[in-house]
This record gives sequence, structure tokens and C-alpha cells, in this order.
Amino acid sequence: MFSPLIAAGRLNVSAAIRTHRRGYSGWTGAVNTDYDPLDPAVAAQPHAAYDALHRSGRVHYNPRRATWILHRLDDVRAALRDTDRVTSSHGVTRVRMVADLVVVTDGEQHSRLRKQVQPAFTKGALDSWRNIIDKLAAGLVDDMIAAGNCDAVQRLTMPMPLRVIAAILGVPESDIADFRRWSDDSTQLINFTPTVSGVVSTARSMRAAVALRRYFLKHLADGHLKGSDTVLGRLLQHSTDGALTDNQLFYIAILLLIAGNETTTNLLGGMLHTYAEEPDQYDMIRDKPDLIPQAIEEHVRYTSPIQNLYRYTRADYRVGDVTIPSGSRVLMSFGAANRDPLAFDDPNTFRADRNPRSHVGFGYGPHLCLGAPLARMEAQAVLRELVDRVTRIEMTGPTTWSTNSSLRGPIHLPVVLHAKSAT
Repeated sequence: MFSPLIAAGRLNVSAAIRTHRRGYSGWTGAVNTDYDPLDPAVAAQPHAAYDALHRSGRVHYNPRRATWILHRLDDVRAALRDTDRVTSSHGVTRVRMVADLVVVTDGEQHSRLRKQVQPAFTKGALDSWRNIIDKLAAGLVDDMIAAGNCDAVQRLTMPMPLRVIAAILGVPESDIADFRRWSDDSTQLINFTPTVSGVVSTARSMRAAVALRRYFLKHLADGHLKGSDTVLGRLLQHSTDGALTDNQLFYIAILLLIAGNETTTNLLGGMLHTYAEEPDQYDMIRDKPDLIPQAIEEHVRYTSPIQNLYRYTRADYRVGDVTIPSGSRVLMSFGAANRDPLAFDDPNTFRADRNPRSHVGFGYGPHLCLGAPLARMEAQAVLRELVDRVTRIEMTGPTTWSTNSSLRGPIHLPVVLHAKSAT
């Protein structure tokens, strides 16, 4: 798996240079922009840039990055549906890659891989993990209340999804530290930049992915994951034709890490930050806890844990009056689409009772995130614990936001949870 990825990455560097050179005259019909999601300051605080995109044209082009940008909700949704012309099969990052993963395939191959993974996300499978999730949420909120002034990222938003995924994959407690380090490093591949530091970071990500692969293949070979109640054990039980190899099971484990680790951390962190900043909205949920599922959808829209992913055109693709040429890199700006003023009233305002059903926070179309029900379950469990036991979430210092261009959330979130008085 990995040497082809590295080779694909190397091939893409020269392709990117060629595209960059022809890019200045390649944007005819679109609005030229210097909006750059790879700028760390923009990545940390992107919303002013999104407002600027929405105030100008329908399709933008950044000649420096040789990247087309779609930011309107309807256009992003349409492109995500049109996998014949706007494909994931060349990768969803700035690095072109080919792999037997559901997230970077389309058509029949995508359908086959999605069918293999689907048993891991049935209602029965999710219900079987509910007890694990509820206990973790209760324990981590306990820990934060007892700690007083603390960093919510270290105490809750990071350990919650990591421990859930570790539990459903069958990773023992003794391996959690290594698992966390490898997971964090491997997901940084999504943030590749064509710089020396970017190449170094990508190399570190690849080493972490190799370590994860070695870890899972060893445990699969040992046999204790097979026949277990873990997600991999469940998938093997449903694979009656023997089609799932150890290598494919590893790909599924990686998919869970990509889909459910840092993204859920970002969702939880954004939720805590929002309620600290908007206590009236938190009080609304406390008064009407039945709004919790709806409020989580609004958090997904408002915070957009995945800000953007890439696609590549394999045919000319028309958006309004603009034709994006075949072979182009296209940035699907989920964060901007989720704040599209043509789709959402007062989009930069969080409303816990809004019903933002058309958001693309979990993707859309054939690539709708498989892990979305798991993320929702975790976020709802944490919010239930908070509204049951905490009267106010208070910021005790400034929030530090990640500078990853695609995955945005707090990386330092100092808060105090004010618990209800004992009666």
C-alpha cells in the first residue's frame, strides 16, 4: 500500500508544478483569488475568507495553488454527487494517491468496499457500542468537573473518540499511547504542502501509517481479533465469501481512524467552545434536552470539523458559466458551504434550535461519511452528560485552533465546568 502512495506523491509533485505553470491562464471564467487554505492563519480562522468568497463569484481559482474552489452549498453537493466527472479515485488531499480504501474510490469499486464496511455501522453494531460510549462520556465529564480549570482537549475531546475507536477495534489499554501517537501522525497526511516541512511531515505520517499497519497485521495474525466482538471481528463474521483479507481489514481500521478520530475531537471541542461563548444557547438545551440531536447537527454545520477535501476532474466540469477543465484539482470547501448565506439564514450565528438538514459536514452523496452515526452518538452522549450535570461552561483563557487546512478544531481549550449543586 505505502510504496505506491509515496510514488504517487512524488509523481504528483511534478504534476503540480506543471499545473502551477499553466494555471495562471487556466482560470478563465472563474474569479481569481488569493484565498489559501494552506495559510496557517487562514486555516485557524477561516470564516472571514469564507464571507469574502460568498461575496464574489460562484467559482474561484487560486493560481498559486493551481486549485479551483467550490464554496456554495448547492455546487458542493452537486459535485459530490457527480463522481463520474469529479472523482475521489485520485485521492482527497493535495497528494494524488491510489489505494483500496472506500474514501478514495468511486463507482463499482467504491460500492464493493462500502458494502464490506457497512456491517460495522448497522444500528445493531452501533447499539452494541452505546454502553461503551455512554460510560466514557460520563467518566470524562466526571474527570473534567473534578479537575476544575483544565484543558478540555486533553481531558475530554481527544481521549473520547480515541478510546471509543480503540475499544471497538480491540486495542488494549496498554497500547493506547502508541495508538494515539500513530493515529495523530498518520492523519496529518491530509495536510500535505509542497514545502520542505510539508515533505518532512508527510514522511512522518507515512512512518506512522507503516507502524499502524505492522501493529494490526500482527494482531490479526495472532488471531485474537478474529471471532471477537470488535468491529473487525464483526466484519469477518459477515464476510461469508472470505473476501476480507488481513490487508483489507487494516484498510478498514485506517478508515475508522480517518473518519472518526480527529474529526470527532474537533466536533466535541467546537461544541464546548461554542457553548462557552454562547451561554444562552447552552441554557436552551438545558431547558429542552430533546433538542440535543438537532443541536449536534447545528454544531456540525457551524464548526465543520472537516473544513475541506479535494477532488480531481476526469472530464470538463461545468458550474454555471465556468468550465473547470479535465485534470484539475478542486477544493470542496465544506466549511464555506456550511455557511452559505444562500442556504442558511444568518449562517455565522449558532442556533441550537436550527434544523440544518442540508449541511455537508459529513459529506454528501456516495461518499456520505460512514462514521457519521458514530460521531453523532459520541457528541450526543457528551452533551447529555453536560446538560444533566453542568450549569455553565466557562472559558478561562484563549482557545488555540489547529492550523491543519482540512481538519479544524481547538488544540488547547482552557475551561471550567460548573457542576450543579448537590440537592
